[in-house]
Amino acid sequence: MGRPVSLLVWAVALLFASTASAAVVEQTFYVQNLTVSRLCNRQVITAVNGSLPGPEIRVREGDTLIVHVFNKSPYDLTVHWHGVFQKLSCWADGPNMITQCPIRPGNKYTYNFRITGQEGTLWWHAHVSWLRATVYGALVIRPRSGRSYPFPKPHREVPILLGEWWNANVIDVERQAVATGVAPNLSDAYTINGRPGDLYPCSQNHTYKLRVETGKTYLLRIVNAALNNQLFYKIAKHKLRVVAVDAAYTKPYVTDVVVIAPGQTVDVLLAADQRVGSFFMAATPYASAAGVQFDNTTTRGVVVYDGTPSSATPVMPDLPAFNDTPTAHKFFSNLTGLKGGPNWVEVPRKVDHKMFVTIGLGLEACPANTTCLGPNGARLSASMNNQSFALPTTVSMLQALFSNLGGVYTTDFPAKPPIQFDYTNATSVGNNPTLFFAPKVTKVTKLKFNSTVEMILQNTAILGVENHPMHIHGFNFHVLAQGFGNYNPATDRKKFNLVDPQMRNTIGVPVGGWAVIRFTANNPGVWIMHCHLDVHLGWGLATAFVVENGPTPATTLPPPPADLPKC
Repeated sequence: MGRPVSLLVWAVALLFASTASAAVVEQTFYVQNLTVSRLCNRQVITAVNGSLPGPEIRVREGDTLIVHVFNKSPYDLTVHWHGVFQKLSCWADGPNMITQCPIRPGNKYTYNFRITGQEGTLWWHAHVSWLRATVYGALVIRPRSGRSYPFPKPHREVPILLGEWWNANVIDVERQAVATGVAPNLSDAYTINGRPGDLYPCSQNHTYKLRVETGKTYLLRIVNAALNNQLFYKIAKHKLRVVAVDAAYTKPYVTDVVVIAPGQTVDVLLAADQRVGSFFMAATPYASAAGVQFDNTTTRGVVVYDGTPSSATPVMPDLPAFNDTPTAHKFFSNLTGLKGGPNWVEVPRKVDHKMFVTIGLGLEACPANTTCLGPNGARLSASMNNQSFALPTTVSMLQALFSNLGGVYTTDFPAKPPIQFDYTNATSVGNNPTLFFAPKVTKVTKLKFNSTVEMILQNTAILGVENHPMHIHGFNFHVLAQGFGNYNPATDRKKFNLVDPQMRNTIGVPVGGWAVIRFTANNPGVWIMHCHLDVHLGWGLATAFVVENGPTPATTLPPPPADLPKC
């Protein structure tokens, strides 16, 4: 009996060691109307706990997070915990009609999940309609007690949430675009921590200010929470040392500009190593689609050193041109993972499921008795492998999977384009009008538990090339390579980084180019993959993965919580 008892004692001790430092962090979200003053206007928005951005949540790796969400707004609501793996807690992931039906006005739902294998900056946001324009906040995951960052401890940690602002009700903006079949009205401003900055009207007192001490180092946790725009971010006269992206540590990378797509996070160390003074931080759009209108404005805050006279004039950084793709690509492609660092995962070498997936914009035929204002009287649309994704309307996909309900989705998403063509050649595309119209479907890819997926994402010129930030729920992936033009397996596979590639949950696929990602489907459930430009998601630039249960109870999706919202 001695050996079994000793093994039992060892197992209990191991379990205690892994949970002793973990805690239960509990929050309550009250989501309701809030009237705020911005850009000379008083605007009613939907907000959490009366603030914009919403509350910052701080946890440690291994903690359980419980968030009670009370929907006191007039709109349907869900909350997505962007980048959280949700191991065996797919019911808490949050995308509307994928893992849950929405929380109806006047109702509530409790999100309950454990955060494991992740450290760094993630964020939370609404995942239904365009509510995430104002319903969002930071989710900061620190190392477990007794563990440290793989870089010198900063003097202070500072969230920098980049947002987008409309002088209008964003739900009305979205509804108007849907009704007419064209792109929505442009935003009126960008924001830093909810503040537009003094370049906008009536915004002198709505400028974010960061006070620093000479000689100290600050960890800036940057989140792009904008709906439809990628952004350049700079601080005048300062270098930034990138140490993590999407809550995955990187080799330190020094740069004077950060490029960040909607959905992405970047952690940088800012050394306060300049003379006493004040320096603007600024964010301005990276707009890669030629000829497409965008909000070409700049938000800025100010970094003020202690001892700076109030009369000092801040220095403005030199910002890249809006279409500076070389600068964007240099930043995106020069990042590498911190091999051997905390939560590092080796690149899986055996690939079980290979996919070649085109992504881009197109058209949808205008419904009968309807006026559409898109090209040639059609509606704007988007697709992956010529399949334009449509959300279910009667039950969530996860509920359909768990309850074995038919007719909600099909498992025949194509692993390669149904039609092969010269993907990034606009002239070639224009000669084949059938490429423009993709069917509206709810097609997914079914994956066996623990299988490895390699996906080549290929941008198309069907309706113009553009950098698309593609986000996968439930998983991180390794970015093996990225480039421009059509992917060429004969030459581009030689560029794969299988040693220390960056790990992400959102990849900006280069404009008129491609990216190769690889991940292991080790989490049962339904996981949506979509463009994080919200206008493109609404047009159908999405698909989903259905991951089967594993062979043991510990790899099987549990039943839904009792308070899961009903459709």
